[in-house]
Amino acid sequence: MMISQFFVLSQRGDNIVFRDYRAEVPKGSTETFFRKVKFWKEDGNAEAPPIFVGIIVLNVDGVNYFHVKVVGLYFVATTRVNVSPFLVLELLERIARVIKDYLGVLNEDSFRKNFVLVYELLDEVIVRFWLRANYINRGIEVLYVFNDPILIAPARLQPIDPAAIFTQGAKRMPGTAVTKSVVANDPGGRRREEIFVDIIEKISVTFSSSGYILTSEIDGTIQMKSYLSGNPEIRLALNEDLNIGRGGGLSVYDYRSSPGSGVILDDCNFHESVRLDSFDSDRTLSLVPPDGEFPVMNYRMTQEFRPPFHVNTLIEEAGRIKAEVTIKIRAEFPSDIIANTIAVQMPLPNYTSRASFELEHDAVGQKTDFKETSKMLEWSLKKASIVGGAEHTLRAKLTFSQEFHGNITKEAGPVSMTFTIPMYNVSKLQVKYLQIAKKSSSYNPYRWVRYVTQANSYVARI
Repeated sequence: MMISQFFVLSQRGDNIVFRDYRAEVPKGSTETFFRKVKFWKEDGNAEAPPIFVGIIVLNVDGVNYFHVKVVGLYFVATTRVNVSPFLVLELLERIARVIKDYLGVLNEDSFRKNFVLVYELLDEVIVRFWLRANYINRGIEVLYVFNDPILIAPARLQPIDPAAIFTQGAKRMPGTAVTKSVVANDPGGRRREEIFVDIIEKISVTFSSSGYILTSEIDGTIQMKSYLSGNPEIRLALNEDLNIGRGGGLSVYDYRSSPGSGVILDDCNFHESVRLDSFDSDRTLSLVPPDGEFPVMNYRMTQEFRPPFHVNTLIEEAGRIKAEVTIKIRAEFPSDIIANTIAVQMPLPNYTSRASFELEHDAVGQKTDFKETSKMLEWSLKKASIVGGAEHTLRAKLTFSQEFHGNITKEAGPVSMTFTIPMYNVSKLQVKYLQIAKKSSSYNPYRWVRYVTQANSYVARI
């Protein structure tokens, strides 16, 4: 056991779960950690940098603090031993994932109502993780726990992230996979037979100052979450015209074949439960899915594709202490697709003192702001206004506190975007059918296949 303590804190700093394994770190470590994170200041900024949202590593008073933040809860490990940071962070991520699979939702209420089950899961996961290092690649398999979870009423759940909300036409796809326990039954005592498959693509695009695409890449994953009793065999069929790589051999973890027309991926890897016997002939994956969520396939694509948004940015001088910025966004996806909220940011010169904005006369659901402390222009567009084929323009008039010298474009930008587009994917990778081995003629579980595209790094240079 290389970690000394494990604990979970709320956003207020309340200690929800605490476990001390080596008795070598002071009991006040929870307060020390929370104080350092809450009031962290660097480079004169009053707020913690964005990296604190995800993962941080601190070293305070000879104690190494590692944490990940999941839905507002801090999962923290401490140690005085020289240990691999990535190993500890992987452990914390795995703990959060396993507890969510069992409880269905992560929040203070679910932790407190399932106190005994959480500690049982902790002992199982942490001991197995250190005794079996190959679980980092294979995942925690069977956990010997004997307590049933107490489910939290849906009305008490925290809002779901926009990426977890999907629509298809006027019908809303069910979001029960997000908040459902993999071991608990429905309130009526019966277990609903269903399986969820999500094709999630995170895209990175860089536009030149003239609007041309400089770099483009897709990092995708096929995520599966199964609530099927008895773990029946599943066949998942992908595009028949799918081609991967530029030659090479076949492996459970890494597959490459000769290219051709259709969907071309640079490379991909599969979960160890996937059998590739017929993948070469008909692009079909066979597997027996374990309970909970797991990645069936990860893939990468750098071939040319049509980005969902085209971004053009122009900044021009308008006097000795003035300039004008024009940002134009055009949605390149079909008109029956609606994107979730878009957030656009653009760093302005450090001597910018004021900014006034001008939107289109029919602009609905759009907001603009100028953050004077960080010299950041912000533009947000809500879901109702982001339909395929639409074009939106923002004009901003900047006032400077001093005369600028040289090229103003070198002191501003680039423009960055974040967005989520449900029921749409750029690579055109498709699930053609999802076949489940039948136990009887009446066995017909629910199947849900959903697509989502998100921005990973979407940047337009000036």
